Amino acid sequence: MSLTAITRKISPNINSCELTHIGRNSIDLDKARAQHAQYERLLADLGCDLRSLPAEPDLPDSVFVEDTAVVLDEVAVITRPGAESRRRETESIARALHEDRVLMYIEKPGTLDGGDVLLLDRTLYCGLTARSNRSGHEQLQRLIAPFGYNVQSVKIDGCLHLKTAVTRCAAGTLILNPDWVDNRQFDSLRLIEVDPREPFAANCLCIDETIVYASAFPRTRERLEKQGLAVKGLDLSELAKAEGAVTCCSLLFYAK
Repeated sequence: MSLTAITRKISPNINSCELTHIGRNSIDLDKARAQHAQYERLLADLGCDLRSLPAEPDLPDSVFVEDTAVVLDEVAVITRPGAESRRRETESIARALHEDRVLMYIEKPGTLDGGDVLLLDRTLYCGLTARSNRSGHEQLQRLIAPFGYNVQSVKIDGCLHLKTAVTRCAAGTLILNPDWVDNRQFDSLRLIEVDPREPFAANCLCIDETIVYASAFPRTRERLEKQGLAVKGLDLSELAKAEGAVTCCSLLFYAK
């Protein structure tokens, strides 16, 4: 089995993206495209079979493919994004996944963004946020319970998604911003806290033994490297203006 990464090119209308917790600043489209291309190259260099989908001009946030699906070994759950403007993004992702997984769907009134779902072993920690509601969590639990998974709801405060506040950075280890998520919800795991001066630094993408990480957070990167973790830095400053981060831009799964 090969590790597959689904990505999507940047919409030319990304400057009309949804924003919740940050102010709007102009995104340099050419620079954003160059940064995203570097991201795709790094995934390929790390051994991913890259499937890069074409841009969706009418869907400004569509580069952030993580929010459209939760892909497990047994099934893919197509989400119902919390922002109404993003719901058509799932159509092309469902087409891209249908040969690899049985598809299931979150339905109204549920909402669920993939950025609110953190898989650790057989537990899916799900953020209760403006984008993911209790109904979405309950539907996800019903859909995946037959495969031996459990959903645990997590309250967060002050950021867009659960994965803005906490992500996995190694086996049994999380990187976390304790101001946005209560670290007691993960008391069985080893925790690395972000540098307080870098509140958005808790988002990283693990590919085997390598961490893909935004270069905007050198102080927290130093904390990771002091723990013996291998970090590959990327400039994603333009995508950060759209509340994007390294996990947002890909769907990773093992193709069958």
